[in-house]
Amino acid sequence: MTRTRQIPRSEVPESVLPIYDRLFGSRDPVSEPGTATGTPGNWWTVFAQTPPLLDHMVSGFALFNHPKRTLAPDLRELALTRVGFAAASQFVYSQHCKAARNAGLSEEKIAAIPAWSVADVYSPGERAVLAYTDDLVMAGGRVQDETYAALREELDETAIIELTYAVAMYKLHATMCRALRLEFDDVDERIVEIAAPADGDQDVMGTISMQE
Repeated sequence: MTRTRQIPRSEVPESVLPIYDRLFGSRDPVSEPGTATGTPGNWWTVFAQTPPLLDHMVSGFALFNHPKRTLAPDLRELALTRVGFAAASQFVYSQHCKAARNAGLSEEKIAAIPAWSVADVYSPGERAVLAYTDDLVMAGGRVQDETYAALREELDETAIIELTYAVAMYKLHATMCRALRLEFDDVDERIVEIAAPADGDQDVMGTISMQE
């Protein structure tokens, strides 16, 4: 269940209707959820509450996919799929596995993304893109000089700027999905206390330290 209200077709502003039409046809995506890629579709129905933000995001998708981009689509999708995994977003990861496949990445390379650092299927340039992505997502942008130098051997500065922007944007998407419990990120917190038996030992530290 999403944490915020979804907007049914009957309530969406005129500016949002073309998006609903493209993704859902004539049906109401709140009462009849689902998209052609198998997602629930509630990313769209939640952000329909804020048409300017939704328009900004849709424009961003078009920007990344524009044929005049310098960054090659396969490298972009390699990075964005890694963003989904590294940022712990099932939705971003799952969707960009499909986008990576469409951009020409092999099944072998897609499958290796979670453990890319020990995989031998990537070129030096692809490994540089993955290492740079990890520094952006998991190190908060603290990119090491050696990582940047390796990336610069593969990409020109324009492509690096595009890559940086795309990775940062999809880290934002991953964060929003988890926070609002959208799409495949609508999951319960798994880090919870598991109760001991009613008559069990409650002195956990004493038990594991072998103290009486």
